[in-house]
Amino acid sequence: MGYTVKELFRTLQGEGANTGRVAVFCRFSGCNLWSGREQDRSNGSGGCSQWCDTDFVGTDGIGGDKFEDAKSLADAAWSVWGHPECENYRPLLVCTGGEPLLQLDEALVKAFHKRGFEVAIETNGTRPVPKGVDWVCVSPKRGAELVVALGDELKLVVPQQGFDPGQFEALDFTHRFLQPKDGPGAREALLFALGYCLEHPQWRLGLQSHKFIGIS
Repeated sequence: MGYTVKELFRTLQGEGANTGRVAVFCRFSGCNLWSGREQDRSNGSGGCSQWCDTDFVGTDGIGGDKFEDAKSLADAAWSVWGHPECENYRPLLVCTGGEPLLQLDEALVKAFHKRGFEVAIETNGTRPVPKGVDWVCVSPKRGAELVVALGDELKLVVPQQGFDPGQFEALDFTHRFLQPKDGPGAREALLFALGYCLEHPQWRLGLQSHKFIGIS
């Protein structure tokens, strides 16, 4: 099986429980909730098409390419990591998108592990997670069926019409974040998230720190 990757780059994780940790990001092309093209924003099936700010179309990003097999992609990710001298440290590789679970499979997870990576995913939770993934972050989307009901991190972008954070509190996640929606209405979104966290302390405020410091 081949893999189509929009971007493959090293940066700091800017969100969630791993904020500040150096990581290789593997951004897969494609999503199952909308095409990623501006003309299709109104046709998305997950609500997120109205506010998604991620480019996951094609292979023209930094390090983007089509990889013929799991080994070639894992080798490319290791080259991007660039720190083979870091002994007794397991580097983090974040699989994101788009929707990474359209492509990430058990063979690729094993190839990443063979290279020494800790494998994390950032998913909309609409597809099953392959065996071996070390860190699962799920971000549910309005109107999309949620099939991943447990993991390490639940990240709910707010506000989403018809979405109450309380409906997700029975799910089995170690960390829970409310992330204010970026773009128009960002201030109101922040105030909503702040207020909800103060009244429901099982939730934490999730901020996109990479945008504050100007990195990808």
